[in-house]
Amino acid sequence: MINKRLLIKHLLAHNDENSFYDKKRKIDISYKEGKAKFLKHICALSNSNPKNNSYIVIGVEDEDNRIIGVDFFDDSKIQNLINAYLNNPPIVQYENIPFPHLSDNRVVGLVTIRPNPKITSLRKNIWKYYGGSVFFREGSMSMPKVFDIEVKDINSAIVSAIENNAQNSIEHTLDGVFDFLVKRKDYNPKYKVFKEYFVVCWAGQKKVVKDETFYSRVDIELINEQVKLFFSVLDEVSISLDDNSFKIIEYVNLGLQNTNKYYKLEETIINFEENANYNIETKLLFEPPKFNRKMLFHIYNNNNSILEKLKKGLTLTKFEEIDLKNLPITYLICHFNMFPEAIAKLNEAKPYLRSYSTDLYDLYKESLRVLRKVQYN
Repeated sequence: MINKRLLIKHLLAHNDENSFYDKKRKIDISYKEGKAKFLKHICALSNSNPKNNSYIVIGVEDEDNRIIGVDFFDDSKIQNLINAYLNNPPIVQYENIPFPHLSDNRVVGLVTIRPNPKITSLRKNIWKYYGGSVFFREGSMSMPKVFDIEVKDINSAIVSAIENNAQNSIEHTLDGVFDFLVKRKDYNPKYKVFKEYFVVCWAGQKKVVKDETFYSRVDIELINEQVKLFFSVLDEVSISLDDNSFKIIEYVNLGLQNTNKYYKLEETIINFEENANYNIETKLLFEPPKFNRKMLFHIYNNNNSILEKLKKGLTLTKFEEIDLKNLPITYLICHFNMFPEAIAKLNEAKPYLRSYSTDLYDLYKESLRVLRKVQYN
C-alpha cells in the first residue's frame, strides 16, 4: 500500500512537471474557468499515460517546490464533474494528505488519475474550450492536439519505480500513529486496527446534545496511506465503528433567530476487506429546512442592507454585527428556500467577509462547502 506523503515527496523530488505529473499552488472549481482548466489537465494527463497512474499535487510553490498546503477539500463528488464534461472519463481520486509542518487546517491535495486506455475528450463546451477537444501533455504544458498517432508508453517504468519507493512500512505506520496521538492529545485521540492491517486514528471535541454524542474539530486519518479522511471545524459529526467498518455522519447546524437544529448532511463509510483493500462510500442525507417565506424575506433584505454597508465601509450597529455572523448561513438557507439571487449575494460578500475577520471568512467557506456537497448530488 502506498504511503501518499512519501509519494508526494518522491514526485516533487523526481523532476519538474512532465507528462505524468503536474503541480499546482491551488485549484478552484467553483467557477467555469477553474473547472475548465482542471478538466483540461485531467484530460491531458489521462491521454498521455494510458497505462499508468498520473498525478496532480496541489499546494506546492511552482518555483521551489515548497509545500504550502491548501484548505481541506472534502469533495468526494469530483468524479461527477469529470463524468459530466469528459468523454471516456478516467477514474479520478482526490485525497487530502497532512504534513507535519502544516497547520491543522492545511493539507496537500493529491489527485490520482487511473490508467485509461481510451482517448479522453471534452464532451461539451466549457469556458474557452470547445466540445470534442483532445489534450495531451508536452513537458509541463497541457496542449490541444489532433489525435492521429499511437500514444507511446514511456512512463510506466518511471511511475512504477516512484510508487514502489513510496510503499508503506511498519515504521511509517507507527510513526504516523505516534504523530497523530501527540498532535491531537488535546482531544482524547483514539486508534483502531481493522483486519490486522489498517490503522485509523481519530480525535475530536466531544459534545452531548439531548443524549446524542457529537464531535467537533474532528480529524480522522487512515494512517497506512497518510490520508486525512475528514476534517471539520464548524460542524459536528457522529462516529460509529465495528470490526469491518468506520462510519461518520456529518451534521450541519442550521436555523434562524436562535432556532437552530442539527440536520444530517452526509454519511461516509470506510469498509475494510480481508484482502488488504478498502473502499469509501458516501451518501448525501441532507433535506433542506423550510421556513416561513415572509420571515425569510425580512432576513434576506436585512442581509442585503448589511452587505451594502460593508461595501461602503460604513460602521455597523451592535445588532448588525450580530446579524453579520449569521449572514453566510442565512444566505444559504434562503437559497435552499428558492431565493434565486441568494448565492450570488453570498459570493458578492466574499471579499468583505474576508477583510472583516478570519472567523467570518471561515463561516463563508463552510457555507460554500455545504452548498457544493448538495449541488454535486
